[in-house]
Amino acid sequence: EYILGIRKRGERLFVDPCIPEKWPGFTATYRQGSTVYEIQVENPHFVARGVGKVFLDGESVSPAEGIALADTGGVRSVR
Repeated sequence: EYILGIRKRGERLFVDPCIPEKWPGFTATYRQGSTVYEIQVENPHFVARGVGKVFLDGESVSPAEGIALADTGGVRSVR
């Protein structure tokens, strides 16, 4: 469950990318039951590691606390 820095711990999803510096970012999809989490990681400063900000559906989320996963259906946006 730890791919490109995306990992599930309990009922929370954590995003802590470790990617090649040359990558401008990547996208991933994570499914929790009937809910789909569309994850977009941006790397504008071309660094290999680190999280500046995390947003769930446009709302700021603490990277240290992770994203609370829910099986409510629909699509959620993680950036």
